[in-house]
Amino acid sequence: MQELYLIIPFAPLAGAIVAGLGGRWVGRTGAHSVTIFAVLLSFLASCVVFADVLHGHTFNGTVYTWLSAGDACGARCGFEIGFLVDRLSALMMVVVTFVSLMVHIYTIGYMADDPGYQRFFSYISLFTFSMLMLVMANNFVQLFFGWEAVGLVSYLLIGFWYTRESAIYANLKAFLVNRVGDFGFILGIALVLAHFGTLQYQPVFDGAKALAGQTIEIAPGHPWLVLTVICICLFIGAMGKSAQFPLHVWLPDSMEGPTPISALIHAATMVTAGIFMVARMSPLFELSETARSVVLIIGGITALSMGLVALTQYDIKRVVAYSTLSQLGYMTAALGASAYSAAMFHLMTHAFFKALLFLGAGSVIIALHHEQDMRRMGGLRRRMPWTYWTFLIAAISSVGIPGFAGFYSKDAIIEAVHEAHAPGHFFAYLCVLACVYVTASYTFRMLFMAFHGRERFDPEHPPHESPIVVTLPLVLLAIPSIVAGYAIGAIVFGDYFGQSLVERQSEYPGLAGYTLHGFLGAPFWLGIAGIVTAWFLYLKRPGTADRVARRFGPLYALVERKYGFDELYAWLFAGGARSLGRAFWRAGDQILIDGVLVNGSARVMGWFSGVIRLLQTGLLNQYAVAMLFGVLVLTFWFLRR
Repeated sequence: MQELYLIIPFAPLAGAIVAGLGGRWVGRTGAHSVTIFAVLLSFLASCVVFADVLHGHTFNGTVYTWLSAGDACGARCGFEIGFLVDRLSALMMVVVTFVSLMVHIYTIGYMADDPGYQRFFSYISLFTFSMLMLVMANNFVQLFFGWEAVGLVSYLLIGFWYTRESAIYANLKAFLVNRVGDFGFILGIALVLAHFGTLQYQPVFDGAKALAGQTIEIAPGHPWLVLTVICICLFIGAMGKSAQFPLHVWLPDSMEGPTPISALIHAATMVTAGIFMVARMSPLFELSETARSVVLIIGGITALSMGLVALTQYDIKRVVAYSTLSQLGYMTAALGASAYSAAMFHLMTHAFFKALLFLGAGSVIIALHHEQDMRRMGGLRRRMPWTYWTFLIAAISSVGIPGFAGFYSKDAIIEAVHEAHAPGHFFAYLCVLACVYVTASYTFRMLFMAFHGRERFDPEHPPHESPIVVTLPLVLLAIPSIVAGYAIGAIVFGDYFGQSLVERQSEYPGLAGYTLHGFLGAPFWLGIAGIVTAWFLYLKRPGTADRVARRFGPLYALVERKYGFDELYAWLFAGGARSLGRAFWRAGDQILIDGVLVNGSARVMGWFSGVIRLLQTGLLNQYAVAMLFGVLVLTFWFLRR
């Protein structure tokens, strides 16, 4: 079985190397064949491992020791590559490899005419490898390696079309914002090493309770619990990677990359890394109520505020991107409410319906010759039936209608936040509850504008259904978007995760009872109200939406501009960095280095040389007078003694 553990991450790596370095020897067909086969092999191996883990066979061991910190720390300070294969990581492995496989197949049709075809397959296969290394890690070193690797490959993929200025701006933005979060993340890891003396997960978790009362002074006279500081630092890393307020600004701009990578980043890989990491660190977070409260409030703010922005967007990919931000806020709120299994369950269901939304949006974009503005769509339901029905399933699941996967995971989160005890839980509950209405509104606004109403696309280039290589992944993703939620009894209310997560159990009324109860709850009726609102504004009375926007005036403009965070960060950080650079250039380079050290020393030497030159006249009579004067001075000095 341990051989399978190696195959799962390294098969995609091998595929990436062959596709990336094989060049003209493997060709376009060879590039997609080898990477798809590698990810398929990884998916099948993940399924076998998942079944094995369900039978109680877990693994926690070192594969390779990279280096040792020295005898002073002992063997525990070794920097190692190792795997922790338990129920948490096994679930993530299956989700990541399945969604990645669907994206790989879909890419054959979407990128068919792109000159960077082979390079793209190499990148997405490398992305899969990086995420698998992250979720399978049993120590902080490998976690950090996978963490940074997904950030690096996302930089390459967001800027894949590097001739576009907007794509280069977007990948730099993503890279820099993630560095801010990663600074906090690496500080958290350093604190773990400093206080626990090890980077292995299990010894850290075992020793956490002994460290629960220990404090550290960040500022003199202000002690903080060590675990609180560690958890907040780690969560800052999660805020960057999982795009939580206020480090969310990079994710919408990642839409500059091709649609397949948008689906992979938003559904199963990079943005879920932060959620997975906090869930994995649940033994630490459970010992710090302050850290959980921070997580809970940040999650609630992100869920509602980003959902409102989605209501103002017309780019179909950006609507789905802001939907991802909002759903990540749900997961983060669940983590803060100690509902780690609910957060991971929503991560799983969200991976399916969000990948389906992105790939469905990509199918529409292909059909409309890369048109992304929903105001130039409409009436696609009759022309693209496969895309429409699968997109509808994803939309219903995203809203959380009972019977679909999204309902079970989202409802579990709302209930968990309502029952939480951490400070700020009521505020977060109001945010996630209101977000149900907002989610239904922007999701069905997107559906109605793209697929219903009158046709607004170019009549000279009528759209048609995408090829089977595009629609097949849509159908395969639609199935778990419906049925994946039926596992709620085992995952959320059962003992599926075992010792992998620190979990608080709740009473489960059974699948039928839970589903029927959903029809009576406030989230269902808020969702229906959101759907009706979208229908009225965009189908029944199409002009009403613009009048409502004008009536809200400045408030609508504020939300449409994403609350001004892009402009603020561009002025404060990017502009501030440029101003600081100019100050260093003028004061440091021009004045200090050039003016004082270089030109100043030259001027001093010039002045000194001028003084010396006055004494070096070349006239013997002047030299004789100077010598006599010197003899007189020396004689006078000796006589004085």
